[in-house]
Amino acid sequence: MLIRYKKPFEKIAMGLLSFMPEERDIKKLQETMKAYETADDWQLYLWKEEDIVGAIGARVTADEVEIQHISVNPSYRQEGIGKKMIKALKDMYSDKQIIPNSTTSAFFYKCEQEEDPA
Repeated sequence: MLIRYKKPFEKIAMGLLSFMPEERDIKKLQETMKAYETADDWQLYLWKEEDIVGAIGARVTADEVEIQHISVNPSYRQEGIGKKMIKALKDMYSDKQIIPNSTTSAFFYKCEQEEDPA
């Protein structure tokens, strides 16, 4: 289940986002978290099963949602959680186009291909 990020989940969210190569530097990670906490168009969601095991962050505009971050706890990878987060985001923003950024595009399109076998 996708839940909206709240300040009490900060350490969990930072841990998940730190798995992304461009967020390994602590200063960069802190800047990213600050943006999710303060910018109106930046939204961070956490994937909760029994525990919080994933994070997906996006920049939301009037007509599109750009996925900026997507990360799953390594212990839970290969279980389709990333794909479930993308689908939940698409359901949540069904009136907008969901697009990846350069960092998330390879994973995003891999999920799209698996979802839509030709």
